[in-house]
Amino acid sequence: IPREDNYTGLSYFSNRKVATSYPRLLREFFEKNDISAEIEEINGSVEIAPGIGLADAVCDIVSTGSTLMTNGLREVKTIMKSQAVIIGGKNLTKSKKEILGRLLFRIKAVRNARENKYILLNTRESAIPEICKILPGIKSPTILPLAEKGWCSLHSVVREDEFWERIDQLKAAGAEGILVIPIEKMIL
Repeated sequence: IPREDNYTGLSYFSNRKVATSYPRLLREFFEKNDISAEIEEINGSVEIAPGIGLADAVCDIVSTGSTLMTNGLREVKTIMKSQAVIIGGKNLTKSKKEILGRLLFRIKAVRNARENKYILLNTRESAIPEICKILPGIKSPTILPLAEKGWCSLHSVVREDEFWERIDQLKAAGAEGILVIPIEKMIL
């Protein structure tokens, strides 16, 4: 729903227009909850519907919620949770096993990337040993000299679940100008 709207529960949707790419799923949800709303089927870019006056709210797939926020919306109700799975038979041909192996390799690279962040920082050369203990990286951090004598840039990888703890430790050890970048793929 629009971020500024006052959401008081499912009754919010009564007599409103809701845009979605999943009309059957939304219709079943509304019927189950005795909500009378108009459903506007849209294919693609559902989140822009309220902003252009096409609907009062949207029902769409949400992963991080950033697209909703970008469009001035907020999530108020989850109607279904899902996940993708791979199912295969035991008797795959050699060529299908190779295809499956490549697919799994690529999925693993994306999952590894999601669990880690690329981190760049500046520090005095004297702080490098301490910072390398905090950020050991995959094999070891990359260290590059800066134009200013006695300073260097250190590049490494940090696990998402250790991120904030490591940042506090890095700052205490003398790290400055810390940049954190998402990793698209990570092949180990």
